[in-house]
Amino acid sequence: MLQQEYLYVLIFILGGSAMVLVAMLASWALRPSKPSKAKLTPYECGELPAQADSYFQFNIRYYLFALLFVVFDVEVVFFIPLVKVFNSIPVVAFIEITFFTVVLAFGLVYAWKKGALEWE
Repeated sequence: MLQQEYLYVLIFILGGSAMVLVAMLASWALRPSKPSKAKLTPYECGELPAQADSYFQFNIRYYLFALLFVVFDVEVVFFIPLVKVFNSIPVVAFIEITFFTVVLAFGLVYAWKKGALEWE
């Protein structure tokens, strides 16, 4: 019985790998191929490739906004399991959701007071 279950897993792995391989081969076979000098130059998010030293500093605010977004976005995802079990243990889930929301609110207020959310 256990071998049959592993056989299903193996069939799904082989089927998924075959689909990916067929899609890659089809895109390779059907694409137009007209290389030119402009197409072979490296693309560096601009019109012209960088010729000078590529080291320059970014404003730290970009990273700070991204980090704050990721922190709050990931932490909001933790609400989903609590909401899922809310009907079975409403008091405990309510206490956990309230505590979690208070911690998120303190983090937001702290970032706001430090000026992390101000764009200049």
